[in-house]
Amino acid sequence: MTDRKDNFAAKCYDIFEASTRDYHKTDNVDAPSPNPYEQSTIEHTLYAKNWIDAVQWHLEDIIRDPEIDPVAALALKRRIDRSNQDRTDMVEEFDTYFREKYKDVDVKADATINTESPAWALDRLSILALKIYHMQAEVDRPDASEAHKAKCAAKLAVLLEQRADLISAIDTLLDDIAAGRKYMKVYRQMKMYNDADTNPVLYGAK
Repeated sequence: MTDRKDNFAAKCYDIFEASTRDYHKTDNVDAPSPNPYEQSTIEHTLYAKNWIDAVQWHLEDIIRDPEIDPVAALALKRRIDRSNQDRTDMVEEFDTYFREKYKDVDVKADATINTESPAWALDRLSILALKIYHMQAEVDRPDASEAHKAKCAAKLAVLLEQRADLISAIDTLLDDIAAGRKYMKVYRQMKMYNDADTNPVLYGAK
């Protein structure tokens, strides 16, 4: 990590980064998660969220193999769909955490709403941890050309700048919510394609 003040978003990133490193100790999409945090804590959920993201990152790699067996590809696609639902459910756990944390804030009359909740900003931060890990791996790849490494190093610099900006933006948003300058309004994702009552292919098959 680069130098940064000790704040909530930076602590979240540290957990995401640790989970990403732990996943790559085996680099196996079926490996059990070694989540070190106590269940029912926000730290446990943060680690679990990034672990799901890491597994899905590699499932997306696998399914793009041009030689993949079509039957295996279909099974992977369905696994990715389940993973996407799990990711969404976990982000909504973050929303619940923040709503409870800030439920007693005296919201100012001129308070405004943000375009996304803190939870979805953390979702982006988790994915960013994976992007940084994999871009660094490309920079360090021993069999890659110098041109490839240079191109990836330039992309890595942008990702690191984005990390600093996103961490700062998340903490500013949380400060504004805590002070009543912003307020949270959570919209559940309501994904229709996973719901047998709203996906016409599924309810038409009943």
